[in-house]
Amino acid sequence: MEIIVQQCVNALSLGGTYALLALGLAVVFSVLGMINFAHGEILTIAGYVVFLGLVLGIPPALSVPLALIAAGFAAAAMERIAFRPLRGAGGTTLLITSFAVSGILQVLFQNFISTRPRPVPIPEFLAGAFAIGPFHIGVIQSLSIVTTFAMVGMLSLFLKRTSLGIAVRAAAVDFPITRLMGVNADRVILAAFVISGLLAGASGLLWVAQRGSVDPLMGFVPVLKAFVAAILGGIGSLSGAVVGGFFLGA
Repeated sequence: MEIIVQQCVNALSLGGTYALLALGLAVVFSVLGMINFAHGEILTIAGYVVFLGLVLGIPPALSVPLALIAAGFAAAAMERIAFRPLRGAGGTTLLITSFAVSGILQVLFQNFISTRPRPVPIPEFLAGAFAIGPFHIGVIQSLSIVTTFAMVGMLSLFLKRTSLGIAVRAAAVDFPITRLMGVNADRVILAAFVISGLLAGASGLLWVAQRGSVDPLMGFVPVLKAFVAAILGGIGSLSGAVVGGFFLGA
């Protein structure tokens, strides 16, 4: 029984990371109809920012928000520099562009930071475990599960309770009609990328906390698995992406 419970916790913890990444992919796909395979490099950027913050002695309470801000800014810059000039291009062009952006960022990480994995000094309070009866649940695992549900809940509130969120939902249903109704297309697409970046940043922090290191290529495998999770849940479906992530984790 103890092994079964532990494996369920492991599935929720790992699946939560995949779910956040898959959700980020699904948000952009639902609006633009493209899969951004440079999504994994945003995860890597968040990892490097929190790594540098901890090495420089910046408290985790400050380095974590900085990493999320950096991830959101990186996603916005990616949309403005790489994808906006190709607005209206075919799906193949956008797909190739996302792979090109991914490759360029990996080379930049290797040339300007390091080609080797860098160990991340995880704070001591994250290394322990909670004792619940006969079961022991790691702090990082618990944090991963709580963060996943909190991010999904906040995204749900944003999409349902704010005008920009409603515009994003409308664009996901029928973007041309949404534009005819006077909604600013650039604003909606930028919002989708920033949301995607924040989700990638959160999953990057969880990924780094679980593996204890950061390297230039660490985003590729998680984003590939997130793509599989998004396909399992129905590509373009936000709730399906979350379910697919947990299913893949299990």
